[in-house]
Amino acid sequence: MTEAALLTTALLFGGMVLYSFGFAAFLFTALPAAQAGPAIRRAFPHFYLFVMAAAALAALLTWRTDGLGAALLAAIALSTLPTRQILMPAINRATDEGQKSRFKWLHGLSVAVTLIHIVLAAFALVRFL
Repeated sequence: MTEAALLTTALLFGGMVLYSFGFAAFLFTALPAAQAGPAIRRAFPHFYLFVMAAAALAALLTWRTDGLGAALLAAIALSTLPTRQILMPAINRATDEGQKSRFKWLHGLSVAVTLIHIVLAAFALVRFL
């Protein structure tokens, strides 16, 4: 069970890093902004579902061997729900309504949440050592 917990936590960490620093950045360099923006908007709901599912599964698999690591992973899963259901739609509304300063603030908040999630997942991952 420890191997499955380790692999699931590593998948969560790697997936978040790849999406945040690889996929999103790639889209904006490979496509014009008018195409990259809508593509990112379509991808984010799936990204958040991945984070919630992977973090929840990793938390369940980790619970018996590392309570703190499991709690960190559960916190990622739980805090991703309002990010997906409240923050993401607010960012989209700000974009649609041309509210640039509101978009920047909300987007900055979503970036901060994602970075915190990455750090928490990294901390949970290193606890396997």
